[in-house]
Amino acid sequence: MTGTEYCKIYKKSPDNAYNALFESYCDYVYAIVYNKLRSVASREDIEECVSDIFADVFFGYKKENDNGGDMKGYIGTVAKRRAINAFHSITARQNRFSGDSEEEMNLIGDETDIEADSDMTETREILLSKINELGEPDSTIILQKYYYDRSSREIAKLLSMKASAVRMRASRALDKLKTTLAAAGITL
Repeated sequence: MTGTEYCKIYKKSPDNAYNALFESYCDYVYAIVYNKLRSVASREDIEECVSDIFADVFFGYKKENDNGGDMKGYIGTVAKRRAINAFHSITARQNRFSGDSEEEMNLIGDETDIEADSDMTETREILLSKINELGEPDSTIILQKYYYDRSSREIAKLLSMKASAVRMRASRALDKLKTTLAAAGITL
């Protein structure tokens, strides 16, 4: 339907113009809204948004400024903007809570033990610094073996060494690391 056709129908009967507008663009508008809201909205929310779009178009289309062209671009723009606004509104509503009930307050709570996480982070930092203190190639061997889970053969190829030498250095470096960590108060 072009803008001119819509204006002619509107002059005769605004109700008929609304019905013709709805018949012509219902599937188009529904497709836009569905694509924007399908992940967050119920079917009723989607249908309400479609109805709001047609109301916006019906009351917002300037009949006196009509250039006679297709209304699809205008309707598509209104539909996208309204659907995006609905998306933001629905997601904000879903993430909002009143904080009155104990159940809602429990949703805020997390099973994360902040103190344990902090201790673990501190331990990791100490461990990494002690590994770096081993020097090369021992620190690289330990990191490759225990962090990246690489075999002695892969590490040997990486460092241009023999696999047996990598195993021996890893064993000795691990013993040194245990000693320095024990002195720092960390046991593995």
